[in-house]
Amino acid sequence: MILDTNALSALASREDGLTAAIGDAPRIAVTLISLGEYEYGLRLSRYRSTLENWLGAFLTHAEVLSPDRATLAFYADLRVDLRNKGTPIPANDCWIAALALQHKMPVVSRDTHFDCIRGIKRVGW
Repeated sequence: MILDTNALSALASREDGLTAAIGDAPRIAVTLISLGEYEYGLRLSRYRSTLENWLGAFLTHAEVLSPDRATLAFYADLRVDLRNKGTPIPANDCWIAALALQHKMPVVSRDTHFDCIRGIKRVGW
């Protein structure tokens, strides 16, 4: 499962229901895109030090997915499909979705716009 930025934040905050939604998934990943968004949030947080420590510990157990040349086709096809349907989503979420399609993994997120992407299963909590 790929944790979207809001799932990563919820995990750090120990939100109810998220652990159950993730279950005993054999593969937990986060994208470089979500890590960038999360790091940005850390810069603005009064809990920066605590959250940086949590993130470091989390990353020892999670896989980090980064876009590569193969991701480009998934990204481009996805953007064209969303444009044709008239359902654009934020650019960073397009990259997260492209990685989810490439790696055939569900996305753990509260963002329902992932639901309009063919081939992606969104797991909410």
